Amino acid sequence: MNTSTPPSYCAFRGVRRLAHGSLSQVARAAAAAQATATDEPLLVFDPDGRQIDLDLRGTSEEAAARAEAAVAESAPQAAPASPPPRGRGRPQLGVVAREVTLLPRHWDWLNNQPGGASVVLRRLVDEARHANPVADRIRRARESTYRFMTAVAGNEPGYEEATRALFAGDRAHYDARIAGWPRDVRYYARMLSLDAFEKEP
Repeated sequence: MNTSTPPSYCAFRGVRRLAHGSLSQVARAAAAAQATATDEPLLVFDPDGRQIDLDLRGTSEEAAARAEAAVAESAPQAAPASPPPRGRGRPQLGVVAREVTLLPRHWDWLNNQPGGASVVLRRLVDEARHANPVADRIRRARESTYRFMTAVAGNEPGYEEATRALFAGDRAHYDARIAGWPRDVRYYARMLSLDAFEKEP
């Protein structure tokens, strides 16, 4: 099956792809597969190629319902009808307070900038985010592909050469090295790596 974008989530039993799509669809398939005794590992991946743990107890529908609930909990919440009293910062804009550790000279420089440390840090981050979006996209694709390959294809022939070609941006060498891998592994590795070989402007 060919698609133009990587699946959202994906479940593998060994080197065989069980399902891809929404988290609830994948959880349903993974729970059903778990009932079948086998020595092959059951792995679930998020869109960034990271392994995730799902609660697969009970029936497939129960596992899917728990996955849907987890997605709902992580989704942004609607603003309340009457907002609570406003504290420091700008929570209505989604500003989140977290700890940042810097050397004294960095704090000195930040504190002497117009607007204060928070304003300057936000501006620097935004500038960095927009400086080279293509490079960021390439980096994310390579890291996602590498995570998946390491988990599923680490013992496949040509794995190390494929990894080197991935990070070198050599699509021809990469495709040649993964050509002999199991079909589902090859397919998903190619899907995750769609942006990995894009040329920077």
